[in-house]
Amino acid sequence: MIVAPCNKNAIEEVKNVLDYLNSIEGKKIISGQHTQTMAQEELKGIEKMTGKLPALCGFELLSYSPNIKLETGDDECVTEVLENRGTIQKAWEWAAKGGLLTFTWHWFSPLGGFDKSFYTEKTDFDAERALVQGTEENRALCSDMDEIAKLLREFCVKNIPIIWRPFHESEGAWFWWGAKGPETARQLYRYMYHYFTDKHKLNNLIWVWNSPLAGGYVGDEYCDIISRDIYSKPHIHGDYREEYDELRQITDVNKGVALAENGVLPDAVKLAETKTPWLWYMVWSKDFVLTDAFNSEEAWKNIYCSDYTITLDKLPKLY
Repeated sequence: MIVAPCNKNAIEEVKNVLDYLNSIEGKKIISGQHTQTMAQEELKGIEKMTGKLPALCGFELLSYSPNIKLETGDDECVTEVLENRGTIQKAWEWAAKGGLLTFTWHWFSPLGGFDKSFYTEKTDFDAERALVQGTEENRALCSDMDEIAKLLREFCVKNIPIIWRPFHESEGAWFWWGAKGPETARQLYRYMYHYFTDKHKLNNLIWVWNSPLAGGYVGDEYCDIISRDIYSKPHIHGDYREEYDELRQITDVNKGVALAENGVLPDAVKLAETKTPWLWYMVWSKDFVLTDAFNSEEAWKNIYCSDYTITLDKLPKLY
């Protein structure tokens, strides 16, 4: 993989993480877990089952979207937003443990919308117009990014690297940023990249592109890692080799590859045998961990206790 960050002004801690990822590629996999509440029940459940914690923890920024209209949301939306509020503090606590951090942003549309307006069906926000300077949509887009940049800036000041995965799953039309097709999604990502690196000097971000669609690839100069999300049949554990090979086709450059979201745990034994070089996996939250609907306790123990898996206790100090 390419070790040099796409942002030439990246802090040393970003380079440290990329160097480490390079060193484990095809030899180990980093365990990851998404969380979205203050309680972080997922971490407690994993620790109870395995005695260990993941090396990478995912955090959700949905409630930090400026244009949330709770009065239009159903009970599920309101609960999700309220449970997510304040969780940036949990990210700070995780950083104090020396763990890796990754942020996901289910971005409520900058204008209009109702209920969970990160979904295309819940908003009429026009992502194409948001790319046109001077439009109301563009001003709203930039205003929202300014607010999120303030949160990310505090981590930058403390030299804490953040694995940043904006506009995720842009191969589909289910989120507003993918509703106008892959070219618009690509341009949104590039726009944010320049906005965050040039204007806000967020040099602590490790940029992750999240789509297996070759025609929509953002470009080698705009990302450090390529990734995809996979939700497969419950309790069927493997190495996801076919999905890995498909993702690698989006660029000729040897980028590192991550399983950014998954519902079902990989099989550590098979990964060790095939050396399929996923850098990390990150299981999604709630039912994927807190019930046995997707993963058994045995599966959790198998991967967390494998020599092939890097858990928090095995992660070296990187920042």
